[in-house]
Amino acid sequence: MTAPAPAPAHASAPALDCEAELLTRILSALLREDVVGLRTRSALVHRPDGAWLRLPVPDDAGALLLPVAEDGFQCRYEARLPLLVRESDGTPLTSYDAVLAALRALAEPADRGGFDAFAEECRQTLETLRLHAATRADVLDGLAARYGADPAHWTGLTGAVALDALAARLDHPVYPTARGRAGLAEEQLRSYAPEFHPRFALRWLAVPREAVTGGFPDSWPTPETLGLPELHGTHVALPVHPLTVGAPLDEALRAAGLTDRAVLAERAHLDVVPTLSMRTVAVADDPSLHLKLPLATATLGLRNKRSIKPGTLVDGAAGQRLLAAVIDRETRFRDTILHADETTYAHAGHELLAVLCRRYPAGLEDSTVVPLAALLAEAPGGGLVIDHLADRFHDGDPLALLDACLTLLFDWQTTLFGYGIALESHQQNLSLILGSGGPRLLLKDNDGPRIDADRLESVLPGQPWGFDDARTFTAGLGPVADVFATITLHLCAAAPAFALARHGRAPLPVLLGLVRDRLTEAVGRLGGEPGEVLRERVLDAPHLPVKAMVTAGTLLTKERSGAADVNKHYTTGPNYLLDDGGAR
Repeated sequence: MTAPAPAPAHASAPALDCEAELLTRILSALLREDVVGLRTRSALVHRPDGAWLRLPVPDDAGALLLPVAEDGFQCRYEARLPLLVRESDGTPLTSYDAVLAALRALAEPADRGGFDAFAEECRQTLETLRLHAATRADVLDGLAARYGADPAHWTGLTGAVALDALAARLDHPVYPTARGRAGLAEEQLRSYAPEFHPRFALRWLAVPREAVTGGFPDSWPTPETLGLPELHGTHVALPVHPLTVGAPLDEALRAAGLTDRAVLAERAHLDVVPTLSMRTVAVADDPSLHLKLPLATATLGLRNKRSIKPGTLVDGAAGQRLLAAVIDRETRFRDTILHADETTYAHAGHELLAVLCRRYPAGLEDSTVVPLAALLAEAPGGGLVIDHLADRFHDGDPLALLDACLTLLFDWQTTLFGYGIALESHQQNLSLILGSGGPRLLLKDNDGPRIDADRLESVLPGQPWGFDDARTFTAGLGPVADVFATITLHLCAAAPAFALARHGRAPLPVLLGLVRDRLTEAVGRLGGEPGEVLRERVLDAPHLPVKAMVTAGTLLTKERSGAADVNKHYTTGPNYLLDDGGAR
C-alpha cells in the first residue's frame, strides 16, 4: 500500500485548524511515551513524502502508519501530520477520537478506560483551544489597553499576573492537552481562568476555630466582616474559590464532619485575579499576596487534581526553610535568588478546605517579573514576550537574555544538586526578574523536591526539615538527577531553546550549544561526586529521562503504570546536548 503524500507539516502548519494542531501534539506525545509500543514496536519506512513509522497490528495483515519528522527534544521523532493511516485500506484517521480508538484497540483490556478518559480530556481541550482562538484579539487588545502595548514594561507583581495571562494561552512544552481543565465550561473559563484575566470576589466559609490547623495573615477577614457576627470568637474564615462552591464543597464538608458546624457566608469578599496556575489568585489590591485555593478540577492529566493536600502545605514550608539554609551558606545567591514566603497556611483536614497565603518579597515594583512560561508567549501587537524583553534589557538580542538566564539558573540549580536537592521549579514556578542590575530568579511552590538524604545530611547535618511526603528523600543522587534533567534542563532551558529555533531567532545547534556550555560551566564549578553524577547522567548520557505525563496522568492507573508519583514517572529520550544529537 502506498501511503498518501500530503504536503510537509511545516509548510501546512499555519493553515491547520485547532483540532489538527491538537492531534499533532497528541500523536507526538503518544509516540514519545511509547503508548502501545508506538515508538519501540514500529519500523521506520520511507515514502515519497517523507518518513513514516509502521506499527504492526496483531491479528491483522496490516499496520498503523504515522508520518514523522526528526525532532530531538525528548524523542527522536515527532508527528509531522495530524493523522494515522490504516494500512489495510488506506483510511486516514484524522480526528483524536478515531486515532485513540485505533490505539485503544491495541491496548490491554485493563487500560482501555484510560483511552476513553483521555478522549474526553482531548474534547475539553479542543473546546478551550477554539475559545482561545476566538478571543485572542480581544484579550490581547484588552491587556494592551490596561497595561500598555509593550509587556517588557508590565512591571511589578501586577504586571507579572498580566504576563501569566499571556502564558496561559501558550501550550505546555510536553503535555499535549495542558490548556484543558476537566469539567469546566466556557462560562467558567471566561469568569475564572487566567487566560481571560478576570477579576472576581472570593467566597468564604466560617469554620469552627478548633477544626482549623495553621494561621492567617494580618488583617484577615473575620466572621463579622462576612456578615456572620454571631460566629465571632468561635469560627475563623477560610476562603473558598467560587468554582468549589456547590457539590464539591458540600462533599468536602461531609467528609470532614463539618456539614452542621461550618457556615458558607452569603457575602463575597476580597477581589482577586487568577494567576497561571488558576487555583492560585492574586489579591487585586495587594498583588504581593497570593492565595492558593483548592479546585475540583484537574490539569496535566486527570490524576493531577488541583486540590491541596494538607501535607503539601507542610512540605512547601519545609522546602522554603531548606532553601533558606542553603542560601545562608551560599551567600552569592542572597541578592539573586528570591523566594516567596510560604509559611502561612491553614486547612480543615480536607484537600478542598485549605489555603496557602503566599507573600512575595518587597521591592519589585520597578522590575519586570516574568514567569519562564511566558517568555515564548505571543505579545500584544506581535512578536514574542522574549523579543520585547530583549529590546528593553539586552540590546534587542534574545540570545543574550537567554544566556544571562541560563547562567544564573544552572549556577543555582547545580549548587542545590551539590546539597543533594532538585526542585520541581518548572517554567510556571520560576520567574525571571529584570530591572536595574543583572537578572534575578524568583521561586515559589517548594513542595515536591527530591533530596538525597545522605548527601544533605553530610552537608547540613542534624536538621529536622519536617517534610511530610515520604517520597521526598531518596537513596543516592540518581533520582535527584532525574528531576534536574526533566525540570531544570528540559522545561526551563531546552524548551525555550527549541522554541526560539522554531521561531527563527537562531539556529538550533547554536541554542543547544549555549545550553550545554552554560551547564558544563556550572557542573565544572560544582565538582566532586555531584559534578560527576551530573556529567554522567545528564551532560554525557546517551539518553535522558523524559516525563511520561499522559501515561501516568490519565492513560494508566498507578497500579498499571507503577508510578509512585505521576509527576515523576519517566521514559527515555535522546540527549540533545551531545554534539551528534545523542543516541536516539
